[in-house]
Amino acid sequence: MRSETTMGLEDIRARLANAERTAGRAPGSVTLIAVSKVQPLERVEAVLEEGQRIFGENKVQEAAGKWPAFRERFGEVELHLIGPLQSNKSRQAVELFDAIHSLDRPKLARRLADHAQERGACPDLFIQVNTGEEVQKAGVLPAEVDAFIAECRGMDLPVRGLMCIPPVEETPSLHFALLAKIAARNGLAGLSMGMSDDFEQAVALGATHVRVGSAIFGTRSYG
Repeated sequence: MRSETTMGLEDIRARLANAERTAGRAPGSVTLIAVSKVQPLERVEAVLEEGQRIFGENKVQEAAGKWPAFRERFGEVELHLIGPLQSNKSRQAVELFDAIHSLDRPKLARRLADHAQERGACPDLFIQVNTGEEVQKAGVLPAEVDAFIAECRGMDLPVRGLMCIPPVEETPSLHFALLAKIAARNGLAGLSMGMSDDFEQAVALGATHVRVGSAIFGTRSYG
């Protein structure tokens, strides 16, 4: 009998493929990041067994405790940090993750540049944009993004694209369109946008990475 998690992954893969077709996008052009934060290990294992190899985590410490063993069992797994990154966790994040989607301030950029210089390598970076200009949310304000991108490029950081999390009470497509516009004028191809409830809209507006958690794994348990 197939688990709910396995069926959830199958459903999201089908919906993503349909969204690509509807938007006139090439099959497989959008990367599905399975957001495994705060999920029971058995659910993550079920998704790994179905061939998913790209995952998103919110916290460095949680990922460090979970993924070395899974990588030993399942081989190469691509990890994306999608949650806020404290500067004092930046070295560990650079060693653990393949991409960081939450670059949002000069201090963190300088730390990442230092670590990249030491290692001779750096994860792909996405700058988080606070498209809704919400005071409680991390991210660079839209009016300041161009300058911050230039600053990061001046440090030779591999900025691949932008990320946003739209305000829950607003139409997400407006924020996706804004993010795409900022990326285009800065020559950035990557757009990390769209989650369980709105990823199809994001695909229609150019998303290259969608971050889907609860629609695959079920409701998270924070207990």
